[in-house]
Amino acid sequence: MKAWAVVEAGKPLQEIEMPTPEPTGKQVLLEVTHAGVCHSDLHIWEGEYDLGSRGTMKLSDRGVVLPLAMGHEVVGRVLKWGPEATGLKVGETKLVFPWVGCGHCARCLAEEDNMCLQGKALGVFQNGGYATHILVPEPRHLIEIGDLDPALAATYACSGVTVYSAINKVMPMPPEAPIVVVGAGGLGLSAISVLKAMGHRNIVCVDIGEDKLASAKAAGATATVLAKGEDTAQRIMQAAGAPVEAVIDLVNGSTTARFAFDALTKGGKLIQVGLFGGELALPLPLMAMRALTVRGSYVGDPKELRALVKLARGGTLPAIPITKEPLRNADNALQRLRAGKVTGRIVLTADAA
Repeated sequence: MKAWAVVEAGKPLQEIEMPTPEPTGKQVLLEVTHAGVCHSDLHIWEGEYDLGSRGTMKLSDRGVVLPLAMGHEVVGRVLKWGPEATGLKVGETKLVFPWVGCGHCARCLAEEDNMCLQGKALGVFQNGGYATHILVPEPRHLIEIGDLDPALAATYACSGVTVYSAINKVMPMPPEAPIVVVGAGGLGLSAISVLKAMGHRNIVCVDIGEDKLASAKAAGATATVLAKGEDTAQRIMQAAGAPVEAVIDLVNGSTTARFAFDALTKGGKLIQVGLFGGELALPLPLMAMRALTVRGSYVGDPKELRALVKLARGGTLPAIPITKEPLRNADNALQRLRAGKVTGRIVLTADAA
């Protein structure tokens, strides 16, 4: 198979030939038709995460092996499968759940694969969608998309299910209670769409880019806040009308974490999603006296992805902006994302490759 792979961290992706996998057991081989370009791919490409005062975490320390075809937002056509796989038809178009685990532990058996301690995510620890083919562990990781646009459906495997899972961690909330979304990129616009589909009517979006905030407003944010200066938390509370019960930080850097925490009301929840990096120093007495929650949220599980796709197929989930590019432009797409020049999501397509 052909792949557009990370061969050396921080260097341009290279077009290389890899052996086309032969499925065994429950495995399923798909031909990739669509692959989203996610901000998480930048961290993999760079080869490390910023852990603040703890230094950096190398991807090699996590078990990432190069060369690697990234891409974890994948839609493809079923080609063949191993002898233990059932319920499949050649040519079916399926959305891939990429956050797979070992397949045998209690978490995986409960379909909480993303919480498996031996994570084997596609596009991270195994080759993903920046390639002509992808090997999926078993049929339950494939989801029917019906008449959904496959380019849009691909984004549900990461940006969609990630915000859906994070939002569920602050729900239920009254529809008029403000929920703050930090970041107006692909994840932020997805969060606004999901919140609107859930019937939520008070969404405050925060970003450092006025153009991104304009996109958030067009997507349905009821208020926006430009994150500049030391008074961002105060301006968030002003936009919300009071300190807030819920902040979903889709950037999750040292600066955003601080103003997000400072904007919380008593009993408030900060859900940390992004991987920008850094650290947050917590005033411990305030954590107890104000009954605050700071909680991480890592992507989502297959059950949540199925629920999200069902919501989308019901016609209530607004689409985010999609820009299509041929697979061969994977490196250019990644660099545009790195430069902050992407609104919504770039989705690589095989049809134009």
